Amino acid sequence: MANIFDKYTYRVTWSEDDQEYVGLCVEFPSLSWLERTPEKALKGIRKLVAECVGDLQSEQEEVPEPLSVKKYSGKFMVRVPPETHRALAIQAAEAGVSLNRLISSKLH
Repeated sequence: MANIFDKYTYRVTWSEDDQEYVGLCVEFPSLSWLERTPEKALKGIRKLVAECVGDLQSEQEEVPEPLSVKKYSGKFMVRVPPETHRALAIQAAEAGVSLNRLISSKLH
């Protein structure tokens, strides 16, 4: 079975300011790891997250849930200006679909 830190969302990107690759973890936005290669940046951020998770567990503090295992309902609310709502409702009516179906298709 994978460790919890193996289930987190990692990303490596180039940092022009630092002139190095930076490893990031979505669930731990305050952490980062700089290295000369993307492979080392990923390895570094994974190690740092593992250490952080260990520290949180030893202090009996809450450990962030990995996004990869989190359950989503498929529902979320978005507020838009009334003019946008009207325009989308018109588009949906003209297309003969529900507003929900129209919005969902635009998000893909």
